[in-house]
Amino acid sequence: MFGEHVTVAPFVDGQYSYSGSAEPLATFAIHPGAHALHYASSVFEGMKAHRQVDGSVAIFRLDDHVRRLQNSTAQLCLPVPEFDVARQMIVDAVSANLDVVPDSPGSLYVRPVVFGTFANVGAAATPSQTGLFYVLNCPVGDYFAGGIRPLTVVVETESPRTTPQFGMVKSGANYAMALKTTLEAKETHGADQILFAPGGTITETGASNFFLVDDERVITPALSSEFLHGVTRSSLVALANDLGYAVEERVLDVDELKTWAASGEAFLSGTAAIAAPVGTFIHGGETITLGDGQPGPNTLRLRQALVEMQIGKSEDIHGWRVTVS
Repeated sequence: MFGEHVTVAPFVDGQYSYSGSAEPLATFAIHPGAHALHYASSVFEGMKAHRQVDGSVAIFRLDDHVRRLQNSTAQLCLPVPEFDVARQMIVDAVSANLDVVPDSPGSLYVRPVVFGTFANVGAAATPSQTGLFYVLNCPVGDYFAGGIRPLTVVVETESPRTTPQFGMVKSGANYAMALKTTLEAKETHGADQILFAPGGTITETGASNFFLVDDERVITPALSSEFLHGVTRSSLVALANDLGYAVEERVLDVDELKTWAASGEAFLSGTAAIAAPVGTFIHGGETITLGDGQPGPNTLRLRQALVEMQIGKSEDIHGWRVTVS
């Protein structure tokens, strides 16, 4: 389901025009020749607003998501929304949909979108001169509705998840590249996700960043242009430091993953799943079980720390929560 209100700003004559308030959710009419339909000039963001323990609602890491949206639009040569305008549109959209924000572990998913509307099918080498920026809201439940469970992940060493130079751009085209490979892994192995490790070097899954953790260390691939710079990833790195783990952001390969599985834990991070434990890897026909195959205590500890930060149960020492009610 969707919230009943949306904020919208068309880009015309060199600027975004935002009315200053949310409007009723309605269907958009776009020209069949719109740039986004032909040349994939479309980007989006994904964040959440959480019902706090005191009953208010706060958006988690709003400013970081706005900055990433700006980076994505710039990388795809779309008109970049001004920071203050984008921020206000997100706040206004959430404020207009407060009546559908569920209690924890549910939340309000916030989806800003920018796409090119310029009608010209001969513009493959030309950026869209017009566009549309809007913010959609969806109430969502717990990602693990039946309780947290370990995931099965296939390790793919031949194909990259997406085009390397745009891996850090949050664009639908990037996700589409991983879809067929992921569906094949689900059908063949009953897998939940694919961990892309082209040439043996681990990057990310189809929709999540990747972590190893044990009682002392948290290890995650160092950021590069080849994969998404997850805000949840950044949050977990900061919280791991707060909790006293030695955090390593570096090159991580499949051979180390296999060795780690004997005694350590692994998890995926993302806006939806927060920190999703991995129980089994499948690589080259080999099944690799991590420990007893169940969610590990360090994964659950980090996940709980992030949840408590999101819902206002712990002190906001990093300034991540933006209260809207």
